[in-house]
Amino acid sequence: MDVKPGYKMTEVGVIPEEWQSIQLAQLGLFTKGQGIRKDEASSGSIPCVRYGEIYTHHNEIIRTYNSFISATVAKTSKRLTQGDILFACSGETKQEIGKAVAFIDESEVYAGGDIVILSPKSVNSQFLGYALNSAQVNRLKASRGQGDAVVHISSSAIRAIALAIPPLPEQRAIASALSDVDALIESLDAVIAKKRDIKQATMQQLLTGVTRLPGFEGEWEVKRLGELGRTYGGLTAKTKDDFGYGEAQYITFLNVMTNVVVDCNIFENVRVSASECQNRVLKGDLLFNGSSETPDEIAMCCLMLEVVENLYLNSFCFGFRLHNDQDVDGLFLSYYLRAQPGRELLKALSQGSTRYNLSKISFLNALIRLPSKSEQTAIATVLSDMDAEIEALEARRDKTKLLKQGMMQELLTGMTRLV
Repeated sequence: MDVKPGYKMTEVGVIPEEWQSIQLAQLGLFTKGQGIRKDEASSGSIPCVRYGEIYTHHNEIIRTYNSFISATVAKTSKRLTQGDILFACSGETKQEIGKAVAFIDESEVYAGGDIVILSPKSVNSQFLGYALNSAQVNRLKASRGQGDAVVHISSSAIRAIALAIPPLPEQRAIASALSDVDALIESLDAVIAKKRDIKQATMQQLLTGVTRLPGFEGEWEVKRLGELGRTYGGLTAKTKDDFGYGEAQYITFLNVMTNVVVDCNIFENVRVSASECQNRVLKGDLLFNGSSETPDEIAMCCLMLEVVENLYLNSFCFGFRLHNDQDVDGLFLSYYLRAQPGRELLKALSQGSTRYNLSKISFLNALIRLPSKSEQTAIATVLSDMDAEIEALEARRDKTKLLKQGMMQELLTGMTRLV
């Protein structure tokens, strides 16, 4: 292939002429962390990084700590040096093995067992943290993974990985640019978390009547759910051969569990003939899971807000269709039954030990307190607006993450230069 002026072909691809292709083994010394048991990880105040946390709590750079050991445990653990790169060399999929994080702190911090550690020399560690998690390097690590149920990458395979290394000033510039984007993502995450906390507090106040919206007063009325509507079941007499085919669509269990309002973008197909007697889901129906692994998650409520033809409900959920003569706002009811008042009510009705179930009779006999329909609608509008604000922030954060991925592709290959 043709290489444009100022660039050269190397084992890591086309890179700027002043960049080098260098194997990790040439960058510094490799060592290993030392075991820190789960019970030891909360035994004191000295921060440590445990193996699984590389996947679950850190991106390219270690910025916070989740485990803390005592001075006694620290004596038999591996202390990190500022600039160390930590690798997790096994995982559930090839795509996640070899996850690397850079330790740039000056504090006293220790590394748990099974962590491979590179202590680099004359290389910016923050740059390495980003470079070792680029799409190109991740593909390389995945290709060297071995195993099925648990996938491993050997320390020698890590050492043999080659990186495109720019001069030190450009390393610093790249790390600084990507770090700025990370700071923006973290600030958006913090705002989203704060908005969620505010929403939870608002729900608790409004859905219990402790706080009333302006213009509303009077006592709330106690109603039995059976007065408000009737239940119906999900799909019946279906085999695995029916799913994934056909013109009909169905709402999945996960869709019901995770959403206040049904997400109409993630329906799945199912084969339903015209002669079958199946219950269709209509606009305004409330949907519930009839079983769960914990009593806290029993009968999570989800509202169908759109008209979708030939739509059905999965077999593990049930629907609730409101009577036309009842002054009930479905969105209010969905929020109410997902919030603390509804959770406490339905949790008390759950039955089971390892798997929890809710009978439709118990559900229909449950009592709830309702304000007037106009107040229900006003409360639902407030909460829906808050959800929309959170979703907009999440969309902005996700877009920023995509921007970061694009920046990494450009900067870490030298396609775009900062110096």
